Amino acid sequence: MIIRNYVVLALAALMMSCGSTQVVSTDAEAAKKASQQEPTVTVVDIDRSNQNTTADSSENATLTNTAEKTIPGYYAKEGDVKKTITYLASDELGGREAGSSGIEKAAQYIEASFKSNGIVPYFSSYRDDLSNFKNSFNVVGLLPGTDATLKNEYIIIGAHYDHIGKGKIVNGDAIANGANDNAAGTVAVMELARYFSKTKSNKRSVIFALFSAEEKGLLGSKHLAKKLKEQNLNLYTMVNFEMIGVPMKGKDYLAYITGYKKSNMADAINSYAGKKVIGFLPTASTYGLFQRSDNYPFYNEFNVPSHTVCTFDFTNFDYYHHVDDEVAQMDIPHMTKVINEMIPPLATMFNTPTREIK
Repeated sequence: MIIRNYVVLALAALMMSCGSTQVVSTDAEAAKKASQQEPTVTVVDIDRSNQNTTADSSENATLTNTAEKTIPGYYAKEGDVKKTITYLASDELGGREAGSSGIEKAAQYIEASFKSNGIVPYFSSYRDDLSNFKNSFNVVGLLPGTDATLKNEYIIIGAHYDHIGKGKIVNGDAIANGANDNAAGTVAVMELARYFSKTKSNKRSVIFALFSAEEKGLLGSKHLAKKLKEQNLNLYTMVNFEMIGVPMKGKDYLAYITGYKKSNMADAINSYAGKKVIGFLPTASTYGLFQRSDNYPFYNEFNVPSHTVCTFDFTNFDYYHHVDDEVAQMDIPHMTKVINEMIPPLATMFNTPTREIK
């Protein structure tokens, strides 16, 4: 994430800064055709009829409240979450600075996960070379939609997988591992990709994007947003994950989204979930966090709802861009809960007959 030094208080608080005709691989085309026939799966309906919702009824009169398909057996597991973040935030990766040998290892790990789960490359390969930062690339995968019409609409699920590399030396340690910033968000995208690849319950097509060079000024997401806009991608919405490694205290919601008032996404997520998963964090608005993570370039280019899901609340994490941003500081059960609580609302988002998030 990128922090701006506007005031002393914001030194640790401002967490977020955190082409050509489309070419899709042969594998992607085959997957698109195959996915038009929705698989038969055992499903668990989420009954929201007796649950309260925080969504304002006047603002959400059109929101779909029908139960969507989710399969708890495929939900994220704490052991898998811990294993992935432990590797991504390990010393072996050297802090994942854009263009480094360490981030190359992270990219290979993400690519292997996508491939093993049947997430096909969006472009001719998983790698989307940046036009604005040398030797760097996004990792971009595709899960084609299962509906003949809705598959032509896209939702992007993203996070940045880079970090700053080295930080100020503390007790002989110079590696800024970036566990919370943003291996945590990267894990969320990988787990969501795995879940939906198993269930194939998405009528809309889903792009899973891991951005590089966010720490250099949102360069990876700026590059991809511009490229997809030039290709006339039919983008419905974008959901970004940033710093979800530690829980908030004293809140009646699990996470917040940046740019809360710019769309009805928070109310929609809560309505789809049947409970208050997303809330409003005033300080996120005060410090302009909406503009400081990888959601913003997509909002800028497409003018569609684009938000970041986060649980860093300015008081619960002291190791921003610090060498002690390590896995030991992460709350794995919390991370896993955030991922799993987002599955039902995302499943609904992927499947509503009309675009309800506006």
